[in-house]
Amino acid sequence: MSKQPAHDKAKAKAKAEPANRTIALNKRARHEYHLIDRVEAGLALQGWEVKAIRAGRANLTDGYAYVEDGEIYLVGAQITPLIQASTHVIANDRRTRKLLLHRHEIDKLIGRVQRDGYTLVPTALYWSRNKIKLEIALAKGKKEHDKRDTAKERDWQREKQRAMRRHNKDA
Repeated sequence: MSKQPAHDKAKAKAKAEPANRTIALNKRARHEYHLIDRVEAGLALQGWEVKAIRAGRANLTDGYAYVEDGEIYLVGAQITPLIQASTHVIANDRRTRKLLLHRHEIDKLIGRVQRDGYTLVPTALYWSRNKIKLEIALAKGKKEHDKRDTAKERDWQREKQRAMRRHNKDA
């Protein structure tokens, strides 16, 4: 009967527990747009950007994706460089980054954007098997009354949950 060393047990436990893989969320996209379809894409990043993302310095709020020459690019997403990691590189925190997708996925998205008038909006940045992935969504802009309806629905759901908790607590 062989015993596992303590550090092997810790590694096994770390693999068994899924860590928080989310790096950045774009909550504003859910408020501003009707999200129709979501696609996972890779990102062409530089070394300093990966280090900055590991430190949690990514922001997707003002980002969007656009189509050019049969490729899809991410614009406006901010990755703030670390001072110690980018001393030899002139870092542009809002540079245009190429999205890595299969050709059939690109063709499908291009068709929906050009034909149906959708917008490509980044919704989440996360780790997937030691790779940084970006979730982009096909989206349609909400009108002001849609935003109010969403807020009313959210408030109603919250109030309903409170009432259920009070009811269950009293019972």
